[in-house]
Amino acid sequence: MEPRFDLNATELGAKIGKRFANTSLAIIGSGLPKSLIDLVELRASQINGCGFCVDAHAKELAAAGEPAVRVNLVAAWRESTVFTEAEQAALALAEEGTRLADAAHGVSDETWALVRKHFDDEQIATLVYLVAMINAANRLGVITRNKGGSYQAGAFETVAN
Repeated sequence: MEPRFDLNATELGAKIGKRFANTSLAIIGSGLPKSLIDLVELRASQINGCGFCVDAHAKELAAAGEPAVRVNLVAAWRESTVFTEAEQAALALAEEGTRLADAAHGVSDETWALVRKHFDDEQIATLVYLVAMINAANRLGVITRNKGGSYQAGAFETVAN
């Protein structure tokens, strides 16, 4: 199945896309470990069924040397032993921030307390924007039917620069 639409093929679409990418670059430059960013993006993308983003973030993690067991267990992170407490807190935030409509509480106080325990205010701001941005990117990919499989690791940084 071919993508439905190229968002960057119009002048306004390209202009909005550039701003969207700049926000993502600020997140990457925030000081949060790139592996944590990709783990969070991978988990949200799995939940949202965005094949392009699942492909991209799994390949970015692999290219950065992340062990396959960690990449493969992201979808079952609660039932694994390969993630740190800080990573677990970030993955819980990603899940609850992605599944807002699934529970009346949104992000639980328990998850928020774990995030506060492991991250400082700058990192928390980055994590909140990260969850929001990957959910937006997933929606763009799913709506336009951008399929997974063709992403090359490092492509985002190449395009952004």
